[in-house]
Amino acid sequence: MRTFEQMSLAFESERAAALASKTTKIVQELRRPRQEAPRLSPLRELSPTDDETLRQRLEHRIAAHLPLGRLALAITDNRHTMISVRRETAARGGPVYRVRLHHMFAEAPPTVARALARYIALNERGASRELGSYIDANQGIIRRASRRLPPPLTLETRGEHYDLQEVFDSLNQRYFEGRIDARITWGPRGGQRRRRISIKMGSYSVEDRLIRIHPSLDRRFVPRFFLEWIVYHEMLHQVHDIPVVGGRRRFHTPAFLREERAFLEYDRARLWERQNLDRILIY
Repeated sequence: MRTFEQMSLAFESERAAALASKTTKIVQELRRPRQEAPRLSPLRELSPTDDETLRQRLEHRIAAHLPLGRLALAITDNRHTMISVRRETAARGGPVYRVRLHHMFAEAPPTVARALARYIALNERGASRELGSYIDANQGIIRRASRRLPPPLTLETRGEHYDLQEVFDSLNQRYFEGRIDARITWGPRGGQRRRRISIKMGSYSVEDRLIRIHPSLDRRFVPRFFLEWIVYHEMLHQVHDIPVVGGRRRFHTPAFLREERAFLEYDRARLWERQNLDRILIY
């Protein structure tokens, strides 16, 4: 008969073996045979108008190689930090990786995108060396004068429960015939949960054509029709003029409020808000 110490050692050995096997599978997935050799020649200078499209494309390319979790990517012109990774634990769907990359990576070849995924998810030493070689080959881009990009913006449309881009696209077709030209993102997620006095559930930046939605609405108890009402409200800001009255911009004109009531779930959404505001404010 085995002693208690022997059984404990056997259990620890089995658990360590299972963990090592799981880690090996993830690493093997990220290290699948590559079809293209690294291309380390300097990149072309990018036009600022290309940045958002390239940011989204790079985000999707890297995310395709992550075994778990969500990626939120920002492109920067920082001359001192080429790669910055912040790993956060989410309630569901795996970790959230908040990554800032120098714009030299915007058109990186597939091998570098794969190395970025290994570095982001596993902090792998081999991937770090590969990325270091890529950075060395593109020192000329770092040394050039700053292109004076706007502050880096991370568009995070995929939440834990709702995909804002899918909601926006659906509303755009149903109510606006696809005419709304705006970007959308979840706002920054806070730290410790607490009850707030108020929450700005949505906002629209006229200058940036950017809709921000408060992450308090990315929860299971929030119905889709209520989230849609908030997004619809912000989309209306691009349709209606914003007159200056008494030296201040008037965002909600009578015409704006009339069209807001055209939302099919308007009364239901208003009622749900009154009944659940306290739950929304705890975030």
